[in-house]
Amino acid sequence: MYKVFGLMMKKYLVRTVLCFSMVLVMGPLGAQSFEHPRIYTTNLDKQAFLEKLENVAWKRELIDKKKQNLERYLNFVDINPEWLVSRLQMNWKTKHNEVYLKGGNFAYSKGTAPVPTVRFSGTRDWATDYKRPKLVDVEPYFDDSRGLYFEHKKTGKKEWIHPSKSGHAIEKINQEIMQLVEDAAFLYWLTGEQKYADFAAPVFFTYIDGMFHRDAPIDLKNSNQQNISGLATFEVIHEGIVISLVTAYDFLYDYLKSEKKDVSNTVAVFQKWGDQIIKNGVPDNNWNLFQARFLTYIALVLESNETYKNGKGREHYLNYTFNVSTDRQIAVNESLLVYDQETGIWPECPSYSVHVITTLLKIFTLLDHVTNNNEMANYPILEKAVLSSFQYLFPSGYMLGFGDSGHKILPPENFELLIANYRKYNQKEKEVLISGFLSQFMSNKLYTRKAKDLFNLFFYVDDIVDSEADLGALTTPTFYAPNVSMFNQRMGEGDNAVMLSTVGSYGNHAHANGVSIELFANNYVLGPDSGKGPSYWHPDFRDYYARMPAHNTVIVDGISDYNNMRVYHPFKLDNSFPKSGESSIFDKVTFSKVSFLEPKTVSNQQRFSAIIKSNSGKAYVVDVFRSKKQKDGKQKHEYFYRNLGQSLDVLDANTSTLEFTTTDDLSSKKGDLTGYDFFSSKYKASTSKAVQPIFTLKTAGRPDNLMKLWVKGSSNQTIYKLKSPRSNALSEGTAPKNLLKDSIPTLVLKRDEAAWNNPFAVVFNPYLKGEENPIENVSYASLEGSPSTQIIEVLLADKITTDRIVLNASENDIAQEEGFYQKGLLSIIRESKTGNTLDFMFLSGISRLDYKEWTLIASAKPVTISIESVEDRYLIQNDNPVTINLPLKEGGKRAKLMLYEDGKLVATKEAVLNRNKPFQQLFKLEKAYSKVIIKL
Repeated sequence: MYKVFGLMMKKYLVRTVLCFSMVLVMGPLGAQSFEHPRIYTTNLDKQAFLEKLENVAWKRELIDKKKQNLERYLNFVDINPEWLVSRLQMNWKTKHNEVYLKGGNFAYSKGTAPVPTVRFSGTRDWATDYKRPKLVDVEPYFDDSRGLYFEHKKTGKKEWIHPSKSGHAIEKINQEIMQLVEDAAFLYWLTGEQKYADFAAPVFFTYIDGMFHRDAPIDLKNSNQQNISGLATFEVIHEGIVISLVTAYDFLYDYLKSEKKDVSNTVAVFQKWGDQIIKNGVPDNNWNLFQARFLTYIALVLESNETYKNGKGREHYLNYTFNVSTDRQIAVNESLLVYDQETGIWPECPSYSVHVITTLLKIFTLLDHVTNNNEMANYPILEKAVLSSFQYLFPSGYMLGFGDSGHKILPPENFELLIANYRKYNQKEKEVLISGFLSQFMSNKLYTRKAKDLFNLFFYVDDIVDSEADLGALTTPTFYAPNVSMFNQRMGEGDNAVMLSTVGSYGNHAHANGVSIELFANNYVLGPDSGKGPSYWHPDFRDYYARMPAHNTVIVDGISDYNNMRVYHPFKLDNSFPKSGESSIFDKVTFSKVSFLEPKTVSNQQRFSAIIKSNSGKAYVVDVFRSKKQKDGKQKHEYFYRNLGQSLDVLDANTSTLEFTTTDDLSSKKGDLTGYDFFSSKYKASTSKAVQPIFTLKTAGRPDNLMKLWVKGSSNQTIYKLKSPRSNALSEGTAPKNLLKDSIPTLVLKRDEAAWNNPFAVVFNPYLKGEENPIENVSYASLEGSPSTQIIEVLLADKITTDRIVLNASENDIAQEEGFYQKGLLSIIRESKTGNTLDFMFLSGISRLDYKEWTLIASAKPVTISIESVEDRYLIQNDNPVTINLPLKEGGKRAKLMLYEDGKLVATKEAVLNRNKPFQQLFKLEKAYSKVIIKL
């Protein structure tokens, strides 16, 4: 499906650019071009809309709510006509027309204008210690040289503060007021009652005239802030008031004409705002599309170019939105090429990526309302992006938390808008598929269908098809997104579902996290990322949440670091199974091996992570992390892992509690990053033996949720247990509610030497107290002649089945001992002690394997192959040519080989004897096969 989308996209882009350019040249977009309103609806559609309201309760509820909310303000204005207008944040007395900034902070304003002018926002940083007053508490015509008089959040006392201390309070008050104006304008159109227009118009024109006479801000530092400021806010992407202004104008248009209102200033302000958005911004990330949405609103409300002397009308701004790129505003046509055309992933962290989708869907919904040209179908990458976003999800349906993200559900609005498009253009099968997820959200009480704003009111369908969600149809066992350096592994369903996400640092809104993991098991994200801080300028974010110590990774010398936000430090995916986006007939193993260069200390790192399904159906996770500095000499490496719970206990080999002592290690005083200072309750112990840390999560009415770690011993290993700050990624869908604000138990393993030949090796063993634990024991071994080889033996719960994992550092390494030879990366062999029965053999990156009476030899490239015993046969899958030598019992029948392609049997063969080993029979697979059967 995705490949078809990719092939179609270039053709559609070319066609769409040409078609859209023709529309622009032709001028008016559709029959409603010269009428208002036209953005959300038209006068021609009014009667049909009124009839819908009679039958669709949730749409009627929004209108009733808006009427009720406005009633109190109408009463205020009846008593005092200036009540609302006086609460606008304006330069009432000074009438300053010039605004000056110092970087991301308001500095001062000066100059004079013939009317009060709109105040600029206080600061780019939304984090503030002061409360924004409720609208009824805003002082009328407030304009004081002492600044703002706001209440402190902690003390409850009011203080005079400079506007730069107020966060986004100034812009938010104005947005709140203009939302009331928008609502009143809409209700005027809907009801014809002039009281709504009389309420809205004075406030609208006061603000418009104040912005007409006010200049764009100037940054005294001439920093990058100069290139991103809007007219009202520090970022052009936060100019949300534009939508309210445009919408109010659109619905008030007939009233303004009948009252003979001069709208020239209004048009000029819209043009000025459009020009500022085109001039400023960030052209190559989410900003570009957020800006494009505002431009779309401005364009659609304006008349054609020929109406205005400066020629800046509808066609002008639509052209800049979709076709013409500038230094700071890349056209939508070009922006869509930023998507990875193979995966459909946007190069930013999940939370931002899915909201880019929302923004694009809104843009095309608005455009399609005017053109009726199925604009989404003209841009297939958009639909592909919506479908690919399901790959961000944990089995619980919540998104990953890496970078500046959090564990939230996918935006229901994305589904609503897709459904609306599918229904409009009669694509019933697609509508049913996507409707299933909205149905699931609603049944799980994660979403209530209601209109939050006018966009929802006019563009959401009245009702949705009741269908079942099928997450499996849109997710795969593994998924690799190189443009965000993310590799996800999934296994199992329901209570047995396990997911591991491995991330590097690539794209926008990324953190300095090295190679980090998030781990889902037992229905929770037990091993979470820490998420983002209070704001991007807050010291907690800069020093901790965006830095290495906040992540499940390995830190070198306590100083591993690099810039966050726009980051170019991905891992390299060396090996994996199954291939990204594909399924496999062998479902017992998924894995990835990634490589990374830690830039601060110039250290090579490698992380191997696998999910292995036990014979009970429950899974465990193997994590082997290698790390070494490229330069010889003193070095230390610290493995961090945090897990949900109230406690962390560490047991020794005899299952006795290991003794810990308090410590002042892990701190900036010892030369570590400042982020280490955020840790508390620090304890340490030293042992060369293997240990078993156990994280315990207690939840009322449920058995204890346990995560047991089987940690390999090392002669130079120090073990720490401590508390990390709360994870801001967690939500009620991924952790118990009572733990969301709690610090998180954290394990740290430290080596005062390179951890390459002797890497950190951990088996994660999640289970519930009182219920089956899939693992009885884990033991680690190494080979004297192959020092980097890791041998991990996992004894499963039945005490007779063993998984033997042999892992080398690369495909070129050799592991050899009596009765065993492996040239290549990985082998996992499961067999039962009873009858010495082979359950399965999984090999990856292997050139040759000799094990007991088996020999497998890759013909050219190293092979990945699974051989699973199923009754009287072996089920096999391979990705490269290979020769399989398997045991032949004395006097036994020779095996038969059955080859399948596209699910159909295409050939059969009988085994031939190995001329050098008469106890072996062999088959040659000359190419990759997704299904092979050897019948014994």
